[in-house]
Amino acid sequence: MDLDLFVLRKIIERFLFEDIGSGDMTTNSIVQADAVSRGYIISRENGVVAGLLPAEMVFQILNPEIAFRVLAQDGQKIERGMVLAEISGNARAILTGERLALNLLQHLSGIATRTARLVELAGNKSHIVDTRKTTPGLRMIEKYAVRVGGGYNHRFGLFDAVLIKDNHIKIAGGIGPAVEAARRGCPHTARIEVEVEDLAGVNEALAAGADIIMLDNMAPGRMREAVGLIAGRALTEASGGVSEENIRAVAEAGVDLISVGALTHSVKSLDISLDLQDIKHQ
Repeated sequence: MDLDLFVLRKIIERFLFEDIGSGDMTTNSIVQADAVSRGYIISRENGVVAGLLPAEMVFQILNPEIAFRVLAQDGQKIERGMVLAEISGNARAILTGERLALNLLQHLSGIATRTARLVELAGNKSHIVDTRKTTPGLRMIEKYAVRVGGGYNHRFGLFDAVLIKDNHIKIAGGIGPAVEAARRGCPHTARIEVEVEDLAGVNEALAAGADIIMLDNMAPGRMREAVGLIAGRALTEASGGVSEENIRAVAEAGVDLISVGALTHSVKSLDISLDLQDIKHQ
């Protein structure tokens, strides 16, 4: 569940440049350069926290002397009013970094909270996995938040796994030719996943030797039939139309994996705030 700190720092530096530009006009006009302050990051609703390290890094980049004391751990269930971290140091740096730090913490905690909810509803019968439907520039940390919430990661990008979807199949002239072409063009270590929409597609994927078969937009009853037909010869993944209302039925159909794009593409941020207590001049 570790984040690549080198990559994370590059991401946050880019975000800070976008937000600050040539300088924080408001803070630099109002707050003296030597002012120091202390504050607390507080949850305003129940959930699962994720993103404390990115939040801390925002302030550390702006001023390495800022003290950031973590009072919770990523993956921890939190309640309304809980103090997640204490921050103290240069007031200008705290105020300048506040919005970005909270944006990241709120967004990632929203993803972790949503993931934990779906994992609970599925009853640990299937692994809940994410997709590539992530915010551009945030994929690494969004996928991190999914893991923090108890989920698993699907492929990171187009470069680390083969997923043959409907348009690939159309262009190749069928599932068999598509899988055969992928076998020829990819390393022997690469697993090949094929998206199918019906039982006929399941049979074609099995005949082609697919390693993973994605059951796309199938009703739970039809999924159960497909899982029985596959009979352990390939991993099974349910995808499309998964919600809180039907995820238990999907899991009980016997699939190994359930992919949910909504974990990252339309999640609600968790309400978290930074409350400053005082400002002093050195």
